[in-house]
Amino acid sequence: RSALWLIRSIHRRQRTIYKVTKSIVKFQREFLDKGIQSLKPLVLRDVAEDIQMHESTISRVTHNKYVHTPQGIYELKFFFNAGITSTQGETMASESVKNLVREVIAQEDPRKPYSDEKLVQILQGKNIHIARRTISKYREMMKILSSNERRKIV
Repeated sequence: RSALWLIRSIHRRQRTIYKVTKSIVKFQREFLDKGIQSLKPLVLRDVAEDIQMHESTISRVTHNKYVHTPQGIYELKFFFNAGITSTQGETMASESVKNLVREVIAQEDPRKPYSDEKLVQILQGKNIHIARRTISKYREMMKILSSNERRKIV
């Protein structure tokens, strides 16, 4: 009797993980096809409503679960992120903005690295308006040094 209960519980868990993953794939299809710059903002509530489950269930199911995608292996929680609205009304995932900051810094002149304020201006030129302290927070999250610390003497 308890063995049967265990088997049913395992099957229910598998179905739940499958439903959650399928919903995430539906919302993040562009990311899977094109890469990080196409990651969409997504919150637990979106998936919960899509598959008619509670947000806490979605949170538990995605904890320490990974998915292999054409873009690499990601924890399911990776796909849940806040959004930043551009001047044209389009919403970008915060991970996409972080990736853009990383790319801009990678292309800077090592002798004259961009300050956080300069990064804000560069992103504004790409119709992404975020505060300097947000740039600073993203940079620290990605373990990127400040402009003074990145400066290389040649």
